[in-house]
Amino acid sequence: MAEIGHKNRLRIIKKLDFGIYLDGGDLGEILMPIRYVPETCEIDDEVDVFVYRDSEDRLVATTEEPFAMVGEFALLKAVAVNNIGAFMQWGLMKDLLVPFPEQKPRMEEGKLYVVRIYIDEESQRIVGSARLDGFLHRESEDEFEVGESVNLFIANRTDLGYQVIVEHSHWGMLHNNEVPKGLKRGENVAGFIKNIRDDGRIDLCLHLRPSEKTDEISQIVIEKLTRNHGFLALTDKSSPEDIHATFGISKGMYKKAVGALYKKKLISLEKNGIQLLDK
Repeated sequence: MAEIGHKNRLRIIKKLDFGIYLDGGDLGEILMPIRYVPETCEIDDEVDVFVYRDSEDRLVATTEEPFAMVGEFALLKAVAVNNIGAFMQWGLMKDLLVPFPEQKPRMEEGKLYVVRIYIDEESQRIVGSARLDGFLHRESEDEFEVGESVNLFIANRTDLGYQVIVEHSHWGMLHNNEVPKGLKRGENVAGFIKNIRDDGRIDLCLHLRPSEKTDEISQIVIEKLTRNHGFLALTDKSSPEDIHATFGISKGMYKKAVGALYKKKLISLEKNGIQLLDK
């Protein structure tokens, strides 16, 4: 079944002079206008498309890709404002509407705003909202772990650093001392959970310190051992290729992690591998 507001791979079921129709499952037949149709395509071929509603409320498919999908955030420019709301440029021929009730503050033409893309329940149209708090949590409730790799969306610059959106679901803070270079609003970057405070607020960092990285890899080793009945046939004499094939890391990083686990008496070093010890 096709999903509105997302990329879909759909099968061609009809070819007409003005476009093609795609199989949208429960959504029925979905038109792809002729200007988006690939030059060489036939019935039963599959195409990658974005599905949304046009100005006449019809479901249509396009090969154009918006700056953000439903459920995501983007920094968008207001290209027009009228008595309905603000219209944002978001990569498609049809601009994205941000209704007046979803603006904070009132939007002005030509300015940039962080917007969350969602589907309005009443109209089933894709719209945007600048009232971000309604879509985000300020505290973590065991969703994340310290050292976990996460996606960060840079939302706002503050005196303390950058207010960021973590995995499209939570507010977090990237403090100035964690940012070696300037970041731009609207930028997506990879980061890590540095700390989850007592009040549940999330502190982020862009790079794990060596000790933190070792702890992260150590946990990966433990998980691999657990899944392999407590034993792995890898030693400090194993080839870098074998270690990388197993863990996706360098031999040096592996040896540091194994050394840390050995000091904590979590593993034993055997002649032909490493053994997980019972706690």
